[in-house]
Amino acid sequence: MEKVKSAKEIKKERVDSLVAKIKGAKSLTFAAYHGLGANQIAELRAKIKAAGGEFLVEKNTLIKLALKSANLKVPKEQLTGPTAAIIATSDEIAPIKEVTQTAKISGTPSFKFGFLQDQLLDANQLDTLSKIPGKDQLRANLVSSISSPIYGFVNVLSANLRNLVSVLDQATKKSVSS
Repeated sequence: MEKVKSAKEIKKERVDSLVAKIKGAKSLTFAAYHGLGANQIAELRAKIKAAGGEFLVEKNTLIKLALKSANLKVPKEQLTGPTAAIIATSDEIAPIKEVTQTAKISGTPSFKFGFLQDQLLDANQLDTLSKIPGKDQLRANLVSSISSPIYGFVNVLSANLRNLVSVLDQATKKSVSS
């Protein structure tokens, strides 16, 4: 017969699970999600998962315990009301961008605070961070800026060839008409 776990054991397991996720996160964001319906939360959860993150709704007391265990300090007044944790596991900024996109449409969620590695960020810093282009866009910009001078150099070299062909073409037309 299987032993039934006590509420304390269940909470400890949830905190341990949260600590493991927090320690493995590239960025960690907390947002007030009050006002979002169940369908909107499910849609946001799916978008964040596609962006390489996880959207968790957990009790504030358990979040506080997990943050303390992960050695992250948070002002106590920040963790009040309904709070969702957005954990980025692959791209630090992509899940934050998804939260911002949803907030533009529905007005919520709104950032409370977050962490980029172990640095505490406030809501304004998270909003600014969400405006940075994604990794793919930054890579495309880098490749473009690297290839632009090369393209210009090739164009300049081929201009001499075009000019020579044009001069020879004009010379042949002149000799034919004479």
